[in-house]
Amino acid sequence: MITLHHLQQSRSIRILWALEELGLDYQIQYYKRLPTFAAPPELKNIHPLGKAPILTDADLVIAESAVILEYLQATYDLKNKFKPSDSADSLQYSYWMHYAEGSLMPLLVFSLVMNNVPKHVPFLIRPMAKQIVNGVKGGFIQPRLTDHIAFLENYLKHHDYFAGEFSFADIQMSFPLMALQERVKGQYPQLQKYIARIQQRPAYQKAKLKNDALK
Repeated sequence: MITLHHLQQSRSIRILWALEELGLDYQIQYYKRLPTFAAPPELKNIHPLGKAPILTDADLVIAESAVILEYLQATYDLKNKFKPSDSADSLQYSYWMHYAEGSLMPLLVFSLVMNNVPKHVPFLIRPMAKQIVNGVKGGFIQPRLTDHIAFLENYLKHHDYFAGEFSFADIQMSFPLMALQERVKGQYPQLQKYIARIQQRPAYQKAKLKNDALK
């Protein structure tokens, strides 16, 4: 039996969505975050790093979103609906599968971490900490994030999906793009249209309902 070890407010929503796209039978083991927002220690009983998503299938324990998506596609996508066969689209598929966590998410996570720095320093030095944070964000994070947003806007202006037709590359990209949309609040029309497009998929809506019911 396939089991998704699904952490509250995490990237594992991607895997829930993929399982619904494939129409597979599976079960969910749900984990709530600690008050510190850290994952609970029970996840380390499944995988030593204790980070979600984790998928178990028979004797296999698989971590990392892209690896899980590749495994599900290779094993259960018998009609090859969710990975392109065209060579050019296949290259794009590989690129976006890696780009999501290798290029875009680190900037978003770094920005989130920096936003929390002033909360974790003594009260008297918080003004200085805020100045440092603003300097790092303005001089390092934001210029790079602006470049990525322009890159994505331009790509989505000419493509409905990231690798030809809808594929698991779109599921992989969904998490950072939805997180990004929360920050930019509809400022970027192509990003907004793309997210609206993928959220119309019945499998996404089923996954969201299941995820929301777990809160």
